[in-house]
Amino acid sequence: MLFEGKFTEDGFDNRITKLYGIRYPIIQAGMIWASGWKLASAVSNAGGLGIIGAGSMYPEVLREHVRKYKQATNKPFAVNLPLLYPDIDKHIAVILEEKVPIVFTSAGNPKTWTAKLKENGIIVTHVVSSAKFAKKCEDAGVDAVVAEGFEAGGHNGREETTTLCLVPAVREVINIPFIAAGGIATGRGMFAMMALGAEGVQMGSRFVCTPEASSHRAFKAAVVAANEGDTVVTLKKLTPVRMIRNQFFQKVQEAENACATVPELEQLLGRARAKKGMFEGDLDEGELEIGQVSSVIKDIKPAADVVAEVWGEFKRTAEAPFRF
Repeated sequence: MLFEGKFTEDGFDNRITKLYGIRYPIIQAGMIWASGWKLASAVSNAGGLGIIGAGSMYPEVLREHVRKYKQATNKPFAVNLPLLYPDIDKHIAVILEEKVPIVFTSAGNPKTWTAKLKENGIIVTHVVSSAKFAKKCEDAGVDAVVAEGFEAGGHNGREETTTLCLVPAVREVINIPFIAAGGIATGRGMFAMMALGAEGVQMGSRFVCTPEASSHRAFKAAVVAANEGDTVVTLKKLTPVRMIRNQFFQKVQEAENACATVPELEQLLGRARAKKGMFEGDLDEGELEIGQVSSVIKDIKPAADVVAEVWGEFKRTAEAPFRF
């Protein structure tokens, strides 16, 4: 076998499934305006790891989602917490008070909160976009790393390293478990990442296109309709973000072509632009964050079906003889 781990009667046995207490090394990304308790519980019940995306939640909204998740299932789950957001200490307080078992941190220094979280028995995973930062995460004491390539939707790393290049680079420099993300929506894609050294995969775009995702149905339809080349990374002067081309993107492009300053771009972006697009369904003026892999997603199906489909294809690919 090309990767570490073994198939069991009801899943897979490797460091990622053991760490999180899950059947399959399939992680649902904690996406803003999409990853509420309904999606997270559906993924966890199906054998993966569901994540509640705290990035679009006030602290008390996060508390509500955590409590509703616990009412829906007793399976393991995580909260994704972007460290750059204001009032982060209030989110941390909710996580500790509600005894969240796993936290995925991103967009910040892992040293800031890792020790505090681990002191409270929480498993910590940090999202990175380079091998250099993966090593820093290991040094900071995190339990696992998500290595996210430039194909991913939403905010991206400035290194512009694709997942195919990033995964083996990360494998070379760290010894802790790590998960590949960016451009993965199928079992064959999962197999490729595991063959390169990852021990699990995180998928965002594929789980956006599920009934359980809290994103607007018009946004889901736009993702399904997306073709190759319909997503692009822009706003690099602020924070690089991959989105679907629309009228808002055209305004950004015109501003950047006119050498707009950072304050001018911030004014154009305004407030709640992502909410307008992904949650409220304004396909013209909203920020439609999604990954390149959207071009191969052609349907909206239940999260449990996504997990079963990806896992089934992964297992068949791993067990099939190689053909030359």
